[in-house]
Amino acid sequence: MRRVAIAERADWKAMLEADGFDFHTINDAPYWVEDAYYAFTLAQIENHIEDVTTELEAMCRDLAGRIVGDERLLRRLAIPETAWDPIAASWRRDDPSLYGRFDFAYDGTGPAKLLEYNADTPTALFETGYVQWRWLEDARADGRLPPEADQFNSVHDKLVAALARITGGRRLHLTCMDDTAEDRGTVAYLEECARQAGGEAVFVRLADIGRSADDAFVDDKDRLIAQLFKLYPWEWMLRDDFAAALPATVTRFIEPPWKAVISNKGLLPLLWEAYPGHPALLPAFFENDPRKATLGTSFARKPLYSREGANVTLVRDAQVLDADPGPYGREGYVRQALAPIVGEAGRYVVLGSWVVAGEAAGLCLREDDGPITKNTSRFLPHAILG
Repeated sequence: MRRVAIAERADWKAMLEADGFDFHTINDAPYWVEDAYYAFTLAQIENHIEDVTTELEAMCRDLAGRIVGDERLLRRLAIPETAWDPIAASWRRDDPSLYGRFDFAYDGTGPAKLLEYNADTPTALFETGYVQWRWLEDARADGRLPPEADQFNSVHDKLVAALARITGGRRLHLTCMDDTAEDRGTVAYLEECARQAGGEAVFVRLADIGRSADDAFVDDKDRLIAQLFKLYPWEWMLRDDFAAALPATVTRFIEPPWKAVISNKGLLPLLWEAYPGHPALLPAFFENDPRKATLGTSFARKPLYSREGANVTLVRDAQVLDADPGPYGREGYVRQALAPIVGEAGRYVVLGSWVVAGEAAGLCLREDDGPITKNTSRFLPHAILG
């Protein structure tokens, strides 16, 4: 894995904005970066990332099946008791999952190491599936990359195929917290994917979703929401007014309720317990587990529920290396062994490996000047060379 300098496209900002990617700059700082890319060999992609992703997805699904029927594990994950039955029912129905993203530490020399699994509401999907693929095509066309350069990226095609299977061509409602450009951009991209899959896609503001007398969810035109993609995390939804309607509702959700048990940092110690010593896992323990002492004085402390690095603390040799504030932590924490994510010239880089409909589908890279990846961390494209 190498960071390689490359000339930017002369009109890249206008091009991205024409494609609907208008959050390429965040707070006057670059989010999308194309004066450099990360180069991989095909062997690195296939053996260290794609194969690891496939194996981890199978491990997580196996673990999900154990958790949904085990009250002890549900309590360890701080899942509200009122949600246990809807989660178990979702698992028994085999409600389909559309997507998720594993975040990895990787130094180019061995299997990628799991940092966490964004199993419910991961973003950076549009940037991965469309924006960086167009960058690759342009770079090959104008000679900045050789014609044989490739990319680990079947995200778009897999999303369209999966949405065709899941929705059956029927109307799909989509919602999100519509006050952020990134979330709205992700949902707009999935709307387009759903239309390419042959269905009708309707965006509805989260605040405009209502409930009928029989606890069905309806949109602002009082139409039944039979299928809902929600860029709104289960840990929030299970604790708000939506939750009371879940047991009786006919609405099917993307992601489904059973994803709540693996979109939780408690997944990390449970994976370590189930697969101790697995080469793709880092040792991890719940904060109240005495075995956390085996990590010594260097570790990452993460809330069970957290997003974009909030409330994460990194400790090295008993000194705080980095910490990010936020509103999370009430439900508890886990500790995980530190993994080296520092790249060239002191830049920190995390790999995001996408899963679509249970299959490894593509790669994105986020880069930062600090060791905690945040929503403002830079996105760089990648290419496979050799």
